[in-house]
Amino acid sequence: MTEITDFDTLRAAMAENSGQPEGPARNARAEQLLAAAEKLNIPLAVIEALGHQLKVYNYSSEKGKMFVPFARLLRMWDERPEDFDEYETHSLHWVFKWVSAGMLDQPHIPLASIEKWLGEMEHRYRLAGHSERAVRSAEHSVAAHVGDVARAERAYTAWLAADRDAMADCHACELHGQGWWQAERGRDAEALRLWGPVLEGEYACAHEPHTALASSLLPLLRLGRLDEARANHLRGFRLVRAMESMRGAYADHVEFCALTGNEARGLELLAERPAYFTDDGHPRSRLDFMSVVALLMDRLTALGLGERQVPGPAGREWTASELAAHARGEALALAARFDARNGTGHVSERARVRMAGRPLVERLPLGVRSVRPAPPPAPPKAPVRVTGQPDLAALLAEARRLSDTLRPNAVEAWVAAAEAAEGAETAPRDRAEMADHEAMSLGPEGAGLFERAADLYAEAGDPGEALAARARGAYVRALAGDVDGAVAAVAGLYDEVLALYAAEGTGVRQTASVVMSRARILTRRAHETDGDTAALAEAGAAVREVLALVDGRTGEDVRLAARAAESQAMLGELAGLAGDLETAAELFARGAAAFVAAGLPWFAVEYEARLASLAHHLGDAAETERALRAALEHGGGQLEAPGRAQLHLQLAEVVGGRGDAVEAAEHALEAAHWADEAGESATLGAWARQQLGGFLLRQGRWAEAAEVLESALPDLTAETHGDGAVVQTQWWLGDCLSELGEHRAAAERRLQAADIARHWPEQHDHATLAHLAGESLGQAGLPAEADRAYARAGDLWRALGDTHGLVRSLRARAWLALDTAGGPDAARALMTDALRACETARDAAPDEQSRQRLVAELGHTHGQFGDLLARSAAEDAEAVPDGDLFEEALAQVVRSAEVFASLGDGALHSRTGAELAAGRLEAELDRRADAVARARAVLAVYEGYDDAVTGDGDGEAEAVRVRRAEAGQLLRLLTERPD
Repeated sequence: MTEITDFDTLRAAMAENSGQPEGPARNARAEQLLAAAEKLNIPLAVIEALGHQLKVYNYSSEKGKMFVPFARLLRMWDERPEDFDEYETHSLHWVFKWVSAGMLDQPHIPLASIEKWLGEMEHRYRLAGHSERAVRSAEHSVAAHVGDVARAERAYTAWLAADRDAMADCHACELHGQGWWQAERGRDAEALRLWGPVLEGEYACAHEPHTALASSLLPLLRLGRLDEARANHLRGFRLVRAMESMRGAYADHVEFCALTGNEARGLELLAERPAYFTDDGHPRSRLDFMSVVALLMDRLTALGLGERQVPGPAGREWTASELAAHARGEALALAARFDARNGTGHVSERARVRMAGRPLVERLPLGVRSVRPAPPPAPPKAPVRVTGQPDLAALLAEARRLSDTLRPNAVEAWVAAAEAAEGAETAPRDRAEMADHEAMSLGPEGAGLFERAADLYAEAGDPGEALAARARGAYVRALAGDVDGAVAAVAGLYDEVLALYAAEGTGVRQTASVVMSRARILTRRAHETDGDTAALAEAGAAVREVLALVDGRTGEDVRLAARAAESQAMLGELAGLAGDLETAAELFARGAAAFVAAGLPWFAVEYEARLASLAHHLGDAAETERALRAALEHGGGQLEAPGRAQLHLQLAEVVGGRGDAVEAAEHALEAAHWADEAGESATLGAWARQQLGGFLLRQGRWAEAAEVLESALPDLTAETHGDGAVVQTQWWLGDCLSELGEHRAAAERRLQAADIARHWPEQHDHATLAHLAGESLGQAGLPAEADRAYARAGDLWRALGDTHGLVRSLRARAWLALDTAGGPDAARALMTDALRACETARDAAPDEQSRQRLVAELGHTHGQFGDLLARSAAEDAEAVPDGDLFEEALAQVVRSAEVFASLGDGALHSRTGAELAAGRLEAELDRRADAVARARAVLAVYEGYDDAVTGDGDGEAEAVRVRRAEAGQLLRLLTERPD
């Protein structure tokens, strides 16, 4: 730790401490710095150290400590105002607002003292010539806090009417406060309108848009703007996560989770901030936090999870029900303290309303992994005993109706009938059907029950249905792996049913059932034999026999219509086995359409999904998309979670492939949600989140994408998803973090991805990632580490024969060298290497297009070399005379312009940019006439250029506008400057 020996080291130490994370460590260091400042015997040093201490207290959980340094500052001002410079005078008046708000947040400070302080603030602002705007804003806060709506509205009006001046809060904070009041009064749409410029990034500060994003969550939910609410949660939580002072905003995010079916994520948020349960330096935000903890715990209890272990105050374990009671007690006790101070019941009323909140959305998928906690299993119910024959008869009638029409819940209806029939006298036919449907529900384990059902059908005098039941039993043998046994078993049943049908001993429905079971078994054998020609032919003939049997009769019986539709699809399956994919796709489409036409769309889903897979294989993106959409539409509520997740994920890939990242993200979000519901978070869910993150990134939604990708990474493994998916996720995450200004973290992600890619046979991705890591490390202020990354990339670019990558890595290293031990000499050597690499590759270019690209790279390198030399001259004038370095820089920039000129009109804007750079250097060398001539030459190039703008339109016009503006500015500086 640097010893504080003078004012400069004190200021440097305070600046360093300001950049540290919020919290007790930063506060303790501020206290040490104040002690050191007092030893310097410089009044301004003490004033600045007190201001620093006050600031770090304000931006921490120890806000209550800021009153002591402020009181001391105010006393120093009153005694010797001349000790304050202009900045500290402004700061003293500025923090009046912090102190007034801080007093309101501390229930031990009497309301009379706060009102007195408000009057003191108004008096001092008037003496200093400041507007009333900040004073009326503070008054509004006091009135709103105690529940004096009339006074709050008057102060609000006066606040907006007063002039903005140097003491007014920044635009972002003011808009947040104004929007908060509108939302408090139930005017959600107006609140969101006011917050708009903050949420969209037009205004920002240390705590905005952090708080506006948090405050917007419930208004958005109440207005049904769910996509915006989801986005603001993901963006906003990322901003407040590391900021200790933002417990109130953090609480808003926990509340959002509790009211949107994301209770599990709410628990994760509580676990991340254990100190929030007990930090008492800011009672008002603790009240907010404990209120939403009670709300979340009540939600868990309502879901039957009251005995679940949850994160809570340190020192013991907590169940949800125990923490609910504790948090409610703490919140109400704090609220009572505020109300006792305020003389109203407003704070307690608001706390109770918040704790009693009801879900605004049953479940709002967020894209991040967070599976809703499952309630404990219900105790087994006693079997329902139905003794009345009419009830059983009604249940049987309903079950038959559903099964005859192939409704999705027919099996459940038969289960209910079977439960009701226990202990009751039932006919053999009834028992046969119950056994038959129970067997259907068991799959391969139902073979024995099919035999039991067949015996009962025979006892009931229905030999055709008995044969059908035995044929179904044969098919489940095939499903269990005994294909040969199934073929043998169904052969005799087939002969028997045809003879029985010919003798009019059974109907077409029973006959079709046996013939279909035989076709299914033979199709299964065709699969087992890998598409053996003979097996395919026999299976195809069996399927067509089903079609011939039901032809012309499908209108009479929905079951027969289903047989026809399934037969079409089975023929498609066989065509696919034979390698005829076009015919397979056509037949799957026919089968799916037939199911829909029969009023059985849920049966079409399987075949539409298979059609989508075939269409994708055949390169028909439009048909792939159509089939996937149809599968989702036709599946409706009958689709199980895994299938729904798969379909949404496939559709996301297809839609994203045609460039619609917005809709693709919607489908990836749905896929992630349904994968979580299916218990496949770590497999299919990770894929969906990875895709969702990529689609959000393509929309420039960096914070949301980062949250989703970070959520996906722990589940993505090389074994399950492939190392390519892991690398791509790290790569995308690095891009997001870079855009968010988190450069050190971006570098870590890019280096992690590069370390995986280094083992791949093709090394282009490895080189690119190493290069990107160099960029991030440089932006993070780590030049030595950045140089190593660029050097690694350069070696890879050289091995790959990629001159453009090599040159760019050398140029980047040259710039870094100016700030490292290498200095200007190393920088010059690296730029020279870059020029040499360009020239060598240009001379060996295999074609004209490659040569022109390398010439352009050469032009850019000359230009950067000139810029680097000029900067070196400006920063280190003692090492080399300014004139010599500026002359060398000018020569490089002139050479850049000449190189671009050789490329003709295609490099016009690059050439004119180099000409203007040369003009600026000539101005530095006091060659005003040459510089003026260059500026006028550039303007002349663009004379009448508007009429010639074609091609990319706006982009070209913007380039022209920029060059004209630069040339005009240079010309004005040169012609208006006195000699």
